[in-house]
Amino acid sequence: MSTDLALQDPDLLRRLLRAKDHLDAASHEAWPVHRLAQISGVSEAHFARSFKQAFGTPPHRYQLTRRIERATALLRETERSITEIAFATGWQSLGTFSRTFRDITGDSPSAMRASARKSLLSQGRVPVCFVQAAQRPDLHTAVSEKRRLGIDATNSLLQRKESP
Repeated sequence: MSTDLALQDPDLLRRLLRAKDHLDAASHEAWPVHRLAQISGVSEAHFARSFKQAFGTPPHRYQLTRRIERATALLRETERSITEIAFATGWQSLGTFSRTFRDITGDSPSAMRASARKSLLSQGRVPVCFVQAAQRPDLHTAVSEKRRLGIDATNSLLQRKESP
């Protein structure tokens, strides 16, 4: 059996893309693996394994990335409160949102908002899509792994991300 099975079967890849599209369209909703597997028409274990194989990240981490991207955009572009943004992006508590946001981005939501406003004045005419791509969270290490490794390891991961 080939390790690139998900990439060899166009029908499976099409069904995985359908589930990914659902995640993209409504990342604020709860998307447990069994619900995504139903959309894809495969078992939960096969879905999780195939999704990671096809897209390079597990479904839950992909959803976290999308939620944090959306929250970062709302923090930059709106005057909504952090609590409103947390609930609008699918988090059940402000504490969980703030802790996860800090673990992934390295900044608290309020610090991210302040730095985004400051950099907005200095960045000039850089297209928004380039700025968003540069600020996209990197979730190659699970949040729980980052906590276990400690703050120094998180900082070194962020430094590695910034180096070419």
